[in-house]
Amino acid sequence: MTTPKRPADIYLRFLQLAEALRGLPSLPPLDPLEERILAIVARARQEEGRLSVRDMMAKHELGAPATVHSRLKSMREKGWLMLTDTEDARRKQIELTQAALLHFDKLSTCLVQAAAQSDRVA
Repeated sequence: MTTPKRPADIYLRFLQLAEALRGLPSLPPLDPLEERILAIVARARQEEGRLSVRDMMAKHELGAPATVHSRLKSMREKGWLMLTDTEDARRKQIELTQAALLHFDKLSTCLVQAAAQSDRVA
């Protein structure tokens, strides 16, 4: 392995480690739009915000509401997301599954590992 010489090398090492996660048997892979949706749901969770199916479908940057809805359904079937009830039975809250949280834990480990490798070389 080459030694990191620039801060960008840490990020590139992280990408390499994260890519290796894709080969592990866990959740089925996501397409690029599903990855964007997953990131939005994760950020909402981190900020302790609420995100309903309707909220997600209203995000124009994700495309047509029908497309977003089909991706949410796909992500539920793949095990990345789950829907929970709210006070209004017609609205469903989007939540990460335990498997998705574990995936983020693994990504975090990759980031820490990439940074630690850089610290050892510096």
